[in-house]
Parts: sequence; C-alpha cells; structure tokens
Amino acid sequence: MNRILIGISGGSGSGKTTFLRQLKDRIPHAELALVSQDNYYKPQEEQHRDENGWVNYDLPTGINREKFVQDMNTLLDGNPIEFLEYNFNNPAWEPEKVRIEPARIIVMEGLFVFHFNEIFERLNHKIYLNAPEDLRLQRRIDRDLGERGYPEHEVRYQWKNHVRPAEKEFLEPYISKCDFIIDSTKSFDDELRSLSQTLGYK
Repeated sequence: MNRILIGISGGSGSGKTTFLRQLKDRIPHAELALVSQDNYYKPQEEQHRDENGWVNYDLPTGINREKFVQDMNTLLDGNPIEFLEYNFNNPAWEPEKVRIEPARIIVMEGLFVFHFNEIFERLNHKIYLNAPEDLRLQRRIDRDLGERGYPEHEVRYQWKNHVRPAEKEFLEPYISKCDFIIDSTKSFDDELRSLSQTLGYK
C-alpha cells in the first residue's frame, strides 16, 4: 500500500483537536491512523524542571522520541502499534491501552513533529494550525481549568516561561515549510475540502 504521512502541528490552543476531529469525519475510519505526541510524554520524574522548580513539559526531551518515531515507522511498514494513553499525571485517570491499526493515511500530530527530523523528512504533507496568541492563551486557560483542574496562575506561568519559548524555538521556524497554513479563527471547510481532494476524497 502506498501510505501517505501527514504532520499536523501548531501552538497550544491553535485548534489542532477540532481540526483533527473534522478531518476524521471526512476520511473513512479504516483509512486513517492518528498518532498523537501527547501519548509519548516521559514520566513526570524524568521531565526537566526550570529554575523555579516547575516541571517543563514543553521541551523535546520530555517526549519519548525514539518510541514516537518507532511507532510511526511501524505503521508505515504496515503493522499495528500499542501503547498506554497519557493521563496528564491525573491519578484519578486510569490509562487504557491504545491499539492503532496501520492505514493508508497516517497522521503524526504534536508540537515537535516538525522539529523531530526523523519525522519531518518523511512527511508527505505538513499542516500548521494558527491563531492569535491572546486567543490561544484564553483557550488554554479554559481547557486547563475545565478539563485538568489547573489554577489560572499556573497556566499563565507555563505559558510565559515554557509554552511560548518552546513554540518560538521548536515550531515557528518550520511554518514557512508547511504545505497548509490554516487560520483556526475561521471555518476549516475550505482547507478540509482542499486537503480531502489532495488525499483522493471528495
């Protein structure tokens, strides 16, 4: 099978989850395999801490890069992958085993998919989701307060000291190399239609 490898990235709060949900609605389930960087975080005790003792999850070293790349290659070779989902260090969230079957279209999603050259060099299409910084910050605050129970002062600290520095260093230099740059403040309809046609769907 001639597999198509797509990389999707964007800063925190850029709309990646919404875009991926709508993309999945346009592609038959059996023809799409989605691999999210979120499931490859190393344990908290292996994460870097900044000068104030805060864990910094926004560094490439915080990801199990070898496993992330290995699983991509396994899918490209036509074999399934398995892993435990990441529970965002929530003790009340019992992680489940995830199995992903190989498919014609493989999507690698996350902050560092362009920065990891082993992935970047194999991508057939590169998609970048974008939105104004103030909107993305508010989306992050709403999500982390509502879904993960983080207090707002922690979200703002991470944004200023971890999130934005990581985006500037490890993501934004690759924007000009992307095939699709999508404004997530607008409807995704036109971009999804164009991408779907590129992938062979109406």
